Amino acid sequence: MNKQEYMDCEDKALLHTYNRFPLVLDHGEGVYLYDTDGKKYLDFAAGIAVEALGYSNEAYKQALKDQIDKITHTSNLYYNVPIMEAAEKFLKVSKMDRVFFTNSGAEAIEGAIKAAKKYAYTRDGHADHEIISMNHSFHGRTLGALSVTGNAHYREPFEPLCGGVKFADFNDIESVKAQVTEKTCAIIFETVQGEGGIYPAEESFMKEISALCKEKDILLILDEIQCGMGRTGEMFAWQHYGIKPDIMTSAKALGCGVPVGAFAMTERVAEKSLAPGDHGTTYGGNPFVGAAVSKVMDLFEELKLTDHVKEIAVYLESKLDKLVEEYDFITARRGMGLMQGLVSTKPVGTIAAEALKEGLIIITAGADVIRMVPPLVIEKEHVDEMITKLKNVLDRM
Repeated sequence: MNKQEYMDCEDKALLHTYNRFPLVLDHGEGVYLYDTDGKKYLDFAAGIAVEALGYSNEAYKQALKDQIDKITHTSNLYYNVPIMEAAEKFLKVSKMDRVFFTNSGAEAIEGAIKAAKKYAYTRDGHADHEIISMNHSFHGRTLGALSVTGNAHYREPFEPLCGGVKFADFNDIESVKAQVTEKTCAIIFETVQGEGGIYPAEESFMKEISALCKEKDILLILDEIQCGMGRTGEMFAWQHYGIKPDIMTSAKALGCGVPVGAFAMTERVAEKSLAPGDHGTTYGGNPFVGAAVSKVMDLFEELKLTDHVKEIAVYLESKLDKLVEEYDFITARRGMGLMQGLVSTKPVGTIAAEALKEGLIIITAGADVIRMVPPLVIEKEHVDEMITKLKNVLDRM
């Protein structure tokens, strides 16, 4: 079949919940993707911050092949070795104490919310607790995750959602304090807001939130699904701030393409929250995804990816800052590490579509941000190539 036939077939078979770009991807190599026509694309989206290792990493592929030859699934009624190894490595880099593996980021959010509610229930003996989330946040598409997503556009068609959720303004501590009551059991937010426009938490905000939570025994839940796994130059973005959450979520690059997420917590929270019968999953944490996570952790360490991100990010930021100076419709750069956004007064959807013609894959965040979340293994030469291709697009705008 040709490209159009593939797209027509998919449009007829799949539920239309995405407006896709007219591109049928076939395979990848390094930081490049290739479509079914053989055209080559420099990838600065990484499957929405998933493919941290790039494509076709031989060690990663071999680990998955080896596990397929053994066993891919057992259920959580039994122990398995790969997920035990994955858990040990994840807890080592996150400095958390307990972890539960899920199938997705949204499910990790669901688990984090349940853990916070159960903690408060165990402590107080009642179940009418509240959660504070942030305006312009994004935590997922399931009903629980939607309930704490601070964008009415996403929530309204599916209301009523889970009750007891209040919204405050990100990076505004007084706005948060105004929402706190004796019923507040948790405060949840992305350490770096992604869909909301690539906004990092300010250090003062993060430290004041942490102090507030400790003072009132409110659990701090940090969503690291997109900004975690080395993307900002630390393994998890909260590690830049000298604080520690009570619960954190992870996904996307955790499996580098294999669908897996996780929520992790301190021992204090684990002791008073989810117990046998409170939570479960059939697929979550099976041997196949365990092998993926375990190898991803090994490769992050072997490749010294967080150090690499710190080095490349400085170069990328300098190049993006020059675009802000050069183009009057590119008004700002925001971000941390290899999670960057350019604010544009011209349609960012058009810019992303035009970039495909240049052999460049970029995505958007919100209504006015060009989002760049490339594989963490990019080099300076790839930054230069991206800038050249992007400028060709911007010159036409």
